[in-house]
Amino acid sequence: MQDDRSLEVPIPAEVNEIVTDFSDDAKLMQEVIQSLLEPCDRITYGQRQREAAAKLGKSVRTIRRLVKKWEAEGLNALQATQRTDKGKHRIDQKWQEFIIKTYKEGNKGSKRITPQQVAVRVAAKAAELGQEKYPSYRTVYRVLQPIIEKQDKTQSVRSRGWRGSRLSVKTRDGQDLSVEYSNHVWQCDHTRADVLLVDRDGQLLGRPWLTTVIDTYSRCIIGINLGYDAPSSQVVALALRHAILPKQYSSEYKLHCEWGTYGKPEHFYTDGGKDFRSNHLQQIGVQLGFVCHLRDRPSEGGIVERPFGTFNTNLFSTLPGYTGSNVQERPEEAEKEASLTLRELEQLLVRYIVDKYNQSIDARMGDQTRFQRWEAGLIAVPSPISERDLDICLMKQTRRTIYRGGYLQFENLTYRGDRLEVYAGESVVLRYEEKDITTILVYRKEGGKEVFLAHAYAQDLQTEQLSFDEAKASSRKLRDAGKAVSNRSILAEVRYSASALAELRETFLAQKKSKKERQKSEQVQIHRKKELFPIEAEATEFESLVDELETETIEVFDYEQMREDYGL
Repeated sequence: MQDDRSLEVPIPAEVNEIVTDFSDDAKLMQEVIQSLLEPCDRITYGQRQREAAAKLGKSVRTIRRLVKKWEAEGLNALQATQRTDKGKHRIDQKWQEFIIKTYKEGNKGSKRITPQQVAVRVAAKAAELGQEKYPSYRTVYRVLQPIIEKQDKTQSVRSRGWRGSRLSVKTRDGQDLSVEYSNHVWQCDHTRADVLLVDRDGQLLGRPWLTTVIDTYSRCIIGINLGYDAPSSQVVALALRHAILPKQYSSEYKLHCEWGTYGKPEHFYTDGGKDFRSNHLQQIGVQLGFVCHLRDRPSEGGIVERPFGTFNTNLFSTLPGYTGSNVQERPEEAEKEASLTLRELEQLLVRYIVDKYNQSIDARMGDQTRFQRWEAGLIAVPSPISERDLDICLMKQTRRTIYRGGYLQFENLTYRGDRLEVYAGESVVLRYEEKDITTILVYRKEGGKEVFLAHAYAQDLQTEQLSFDEAKASSRKLRDAGKAVSNRSILAEVRYSASALAELRETFLAQKKSKKERQKSEQVQIHRKKELFPIEAEATEFESLVDELETETIEVFDYEQMREDYGL
């Protein structure tokens, strides 16, 4: 009797196989895909997709394909099926050698040849040999792909930026950050503005430092910091604080548009300066929830460095005190013409960024302005961050002791805060913003943390605005004059300096008017007076003529003396 088992149809091995052993990569992929299968709303799912892509080092599109494959094949989707001949080209060795040799010979020295042009030469060679079958363009490209990728890694280019239709930046640890939307990757850098500035008394101070924060996706300027402090983590922090917060400006800025950018980045991409490698910046990133990255090479900074050239060409070069970027070619009159203060330059810069730069169309953006692209590229409305969190991370700080009655002394100003009297005698941390030090924040150290105590306000200056530099300069002048320094004396000195400087500028402008312009103005006034009061005008004109005759020197000749001298 025939064994029934011999008649059974053999079942394919892959149907009976249950995947039990996974590589580390497959296990990580399993965890990521399972997290994506958990129920959630659309916005949360989009966020999870981006996190998964970053975790696996893949694009969001690839993650979507993996999820679909998982739903169709289950665990088998994690098994990477590979061809046995992977890495080998199924064409004749001679053709491989011809393709590689043609490409290398065609790219020697100043010569350039593309894979497509190599494929044309392959077709010509096949026709010459009388062969109907020869490598196609795709095969030629596969043979050359390893060589092209190796060249891309070693080739030094200005900024990799756009690769085809994809925008990406490369980090120092070899990671490719694919920029997918607004507030995804921010970049930051410093430059020294090519404009000499003065204080309120017209004394030359020098060139300020400008720090900018730029959104890589839209090329929109998100925030800035302008001041005399050299680049440091504190300066970067102030620029970040300005970028993160919603921005509001008073009417003195005369803005036609709003600086509507705000939020926080997911990645912060900078050069390798010590200010960007500091623990302070890393702590800010951890607290606010973004990752700091360093550029792979200096040439990757084209996106953030390009606006500096635009500022020089379109703004700084039009201002008094412009120095130019070349010291040897610096205008001789730069120091004499310098008349702008830091606050005035900041107003001009903010106006240019908000009304011109962010409202202009970038060459890569097509028909969208930089701000429009930033708005359109948001995947969700940015969540506002508490100012208290930003104050503790991003403001300058110093230490002082609280006096009896809850008073503090800082930069020759006396401050008082609510409920600070109970901490009399204790050392506290003061945090402040250089643009306005009339209000400072007081913190107390408790177990490695800073606990907010109160706002402290400068006495008699509650309704005023006073910068850190203005306070220092005023204190110095009052001491040099031998006068007592107080809050009121500093305020009075600042106000006097402002009014005196305004008068000096008016006088300077009036003196620049030529004599011809003044005469023309006088003639216009006389003409108008004639039209309105003809009789009075004629009388005035007659009187002025008499005055001229009276003042004119009349020479009298002696006739007898002339006869003797000239023999007449």
